[in-house]
Amino acid sequence: GRVKIGSTSEEGKEIIKSILSRGEVFGELALISESNRRDYALALEETKLCCIGSDDLKDMIKERGSVSMFFMKVMGSKVLEMENRLQSLVFKDSRSRIVEYLASLVQRRGQRVGYEWVVRNFITHQEIANLTATSRQTVTTVLNELRASEIITFNRKRLLVRNLDKLTEEIK
Repeated sequence: GRVKIGSTSEEGKEIIKSILSRGEVFGELALISESNRRDYALALEETKLCCIGSDDLKDMIKERGSVSMFFMKVMGSKVLEMENRLQSLVFKDSRSRIVEYLASLVQRRGQRVGYEWVVRNFITHQEIANLTATSRQTVTTVLNELRASEIITFNRKRLLVRNLDKLTEEIK
């Protein structure tokens, strides 16, 4: 199932760090820090988890080099993802960040249906806003503009990208 990883500011504002899908790993920072973290993990749908204690995981890493390499790749890809998000926040406007998020969502979770792409279990406008550091109203406006341009269509359950090339052209 899908799991939302985030934290809440002292003022109660939610920051979504990522939304993970089946087979993805979280909590790996327990390997390098014993302190409590402020992040939370919230299952967005029925989810099965496999929990491994940090001591057991450290033993597995010592015994099997492939486990060590796996976690290096996991941590490295998360660093790259955060670097890309930071660059997007600094160098791109709100609209471009939202469109870029949609395009990356299609690349990660989309399924090709003919010439179109479908993403099932589409997230809420507020969650997109929290992931892109924008407002819910801005997300709604951008999604409606993309729908009016016949680039996408969406409802609460799915996002259908009618033309992925046109969607990526919208990123400035």
